[in-house]
Amino acid sequence: STSDSQSNSFHSKRAEDLKRDILKQAADLGKELPTVLLIHQMDGHEGAWTILPLMRDFSVTYGRNSSWIFFCEEDTRIQVVKLLETLGRFDGSKEWFLGKALYDEESTIIHHYAFAENPTVFKFPDFAAGWALSIPLVNKLAKKLKSEPLKSDFTIDLKHEIALYIWQRGEGPHLTPVPEFCTDDVNSYKVEHCATTFSNFLPLCVKPVKKEDVFVAVKTCRKFHGDRIPVVKQTWEREAALIEYYSDYADISIPTIDLGIPNTDRGHCGKTFAILERFSNHSSPRTPWLVVVDDDTLISIFRLRKLLSCYDPNEPVFLGERYGYGLGTGGYSYITGGGGMVFSRIAVQKLLASKCRCYSMDAPDDMVLGMCFSGLGIPITHSPLFHQARPMDYPKGYLSHQIPVSFHKHWNIDPVKVYFTWLAPNTEESFNGKKVRYNREDL
Repeated sequence: STSDSQSNSFHSKRAEDLKRDILKQAADLGKELPTVLLIHQMDGHEGAWTILPLMRDFSVTYGRNSSWIFFCEEDTRIQVVKLLETLGRFDGSKEWFLGKALYDEESTIIHHYAFAENPTVFKFPDFAAGWALSIPLVNKLAKKLKSEPLKSDFTIDLKHEIALYIWQRGEGPHLTPVPEFCTDDVNSYKVEHCATTFSNFLPLCVKPVKKEDVFVAVKTCRKFHGDRIPVVKQTWEREAALIEYYSDYADISIPTIDLGIPNTDRGHCGKTFAILERFSNHSSPRTPWLVVVDDDTLISIFRLRKLLSCYDPNEPVFLGERYGYGLGTGGYSYITGGGGMVFSRIAVQKLLASKCRCYSMDAPDDMVLGMCFSGLGIPITHSPLFHQARPMDYPKGYLSHQIPVSFHKHWNIDPVKVYFTWLAPNTEESFNGKKVRYNREDL
């Protein structure tokens, strides 16, 4: 089995714990021990997390003596006996793609509006529940990847992209939904039949980091001062102790700070690097964490402070929702800007000490940052709790096992309502940090 693990110390420790648990269960059964691989340890391949580049290795190494490759996340919990029983129901000599099925309720930008006539027809796996490929399918994919290398393109929603690649417009298998692959909490009454459960809706490691330890930078420009900034002020601004609005125009009513950098219609690389310089030298020279958001990002600073309790600000941390560019052929990963980009001060210092800068003022800031950190050998840390799009752009089943930290865009929604439904701290959450069900009516 293979864990989609990460090299950051918090994540690598969790992945090692999962590996130990799987091996212990297998030993207790007296079974031959499975091979447990942690993806972040595999051959330093920058795109290993996108999984398809590993298929040829899997085929060569396990193509003869294994029946299945099972993939999961570091927070997936596995009942090895039930997993073996479940896989045992399928003929391992055939091509199988197994998982917990997700589908789009409406066509969405993050899937390039695929299947626009009826988005519900295409099923893709929820990685949190675990998913499996039979070895004949692994061998077929490896062969295909050898003859036709992956296109050098964007990786946005990996689970959907992998399902599309496997399906091959009807030449390959569809996802077969497996009810034993679950994302309910391990303590839920629903999980008796489950081979897998999911254990982590929002991590909290020690006390949440202090309000004063998080500096928030909002990127805006004059044309949005009137409509987007009031939304920030009505929603999450009060959760931030330290917040500044950076614009191309100083407006004392907000107040915004003019960084002296003209607004660009796209990219904003110059503006973002100016924010990093300012954080490093002026704004708050000792604050350990910086969060950079857009003026139409909706974020829970309250939950972010819980999440940051799991990270060491003395490590170079660059955290958010990870996308990829050109990973089939080298390329790099980056944190997509709209969902919020989180930096430890050390990460900002290392970046600024390097000579890596914007190749133009309107270059895409998030991609340039990804390229720079990749060149510095500083890994990106992915959290699925940050979102580049709106709640309606994600499957309900996927959001049901998250306590989200952010969403992005005001397009066709009431952003204030979205904030109060999905992100506002409610009393129960504030008291004990337990998962609570919101009334998330369809937004």
